Amino acid sequence: MSSDAQDSSLVTVRVEDRGAAGRVGYVTANNPPKRNALGMPGKRAMAEAFHTLSRDEMLRAVVLTGAGEKSFIAGADVAEMKDLTAEEAEEEHTLTHLACDAIRACPVPVIARINGYCFGLGMELAASCDMRVAADHAKFGMPEVRVGIPSGMEAVLLPAIIGWGKTAELVFTGDHIDAPEAYRCGFLQKLVPAAELDAAVEKWIASILLGGPRAIRLQKALMRDWERMSVTDGIRQGIRACVEARRTDEPRRLMEAFLNRKRR
Repeated sequence: MSSDAQDSSLVTVRVEDRGAAGRVGYVTANNPPKRNALGMPGKRAMAEAFHTLSRDEMLRAVVLTGAGEKSFIAGADVAEMKDLTAEEAEEEHTLTHLACDAIRACPVPVIARINGYCFGLGMELAASCDMRVAADHAKFGMPEVRVGIPSGMEAVLLPAIIGWGKTAELVFTGDHIDAPEAYRCGFLQKLVPAAELDAAVEKWIASILLGGPRAIRLQKALMRDWERMSVTDGIRQGIRACVEARRTDEPRRLMEAFLNRKRR
């Protein structure tokens, strides 16, 4: 097992070689003095990190986290935002979307490893991931209205994840919720003690690596299709995806291995 690392200061990238299984990327928001809050340069770096990783044909999964033990990503840089003109604000908020969209467009599963404060931009980035696990001390919230702007951009994903009622509570009040509440409302798939966070992430990665690499990529694309399609169209797209999977020998090889395992 080996790894390559890249460092843009505000966002670091490490790629771990898992041998024949492929590679796993680790993207870290790296601004501990500001609880890993990301201004415009950090958002650009986040988008570029995922664009770069997405070009790796051996990539199998990506983990997104924050530096240190206290914070995942505690939002955008309010000091930077304070004096923006309307035109400058359009660029700033568009960069939020571009960072989130780069995560959603990543062709493999992205896991949010939430190790602390997860506010505003942080919650939007986490919502853009496919799977979310948090340490039990983490805090969550969408506090934008308290600084004079609505929660926009990828906050649009929240109703599908946690429901309209819980979304309304978060975006209208700006109140924080704790990790157990984030788990109860469905934002998190797993909640663990901080000491078990890495093990929980690794368990997911190990399971993903057991799947067919092409099948996983087809599944990721299909999930994005499901978001925008009717049930009928989603079923048709699923049939097309299953047929597409047969254009390589991956299904035959994995099914044969499955049958051989059952015989033993």
